[in-house]
Amino acid sequence: MGLFDAISISASGLTAERLRMDVISNNIANANTTRTEEGGPYRRQMVIFQAREGEASSFYDLLQKKVQPGTGVRAVKIVKDPSPFRQVYDPSHPDADQQGLVNLPNVNIVAEMVDLIAATRAYEANVTALNSTKTMANRALEIGRG
Repeated sequence: MGLFDAISISASGLTAERLRMDVISNNIANANTTRTEEGGPYRRQMVIFQAREGEASSFYDLLQKKVQPGTGVRAVKIVKDPSPFRQVYDPSHPDADQQGLVNLPNVNIVAEMVDLIAATRAYEANVTALNSTKTMANRALEIGRG
């Protein structure tokens, strides 16, 4: 693995975690939205990640199934959470049904905050890895100068 491979892997992690934080923020912002363009309450969204595939360094390695390890992560898609909506009794709400029940989004603020903390820590870990790679590259250049 070369210097630029390490930077590329960290950069892919930064991009993926940034998207994850954006989606989580959108979920939190819409935690009480009962009307959407699709109709009905807002449905929680989740990001699906997938490892980026490594490459074989030669055709012979490909035949021997000697493939380089993964080269980072990428967001494949954003999916809607199929879990049921929360129902609250509030007959005065404009979106209440005949029984006075209102369907609220399937967003759990506590779970979203935990996910946001995890995404933030993963982002910070990628920044640390990127900075370590830059430091090692600078030190290697200093060895060549001396």
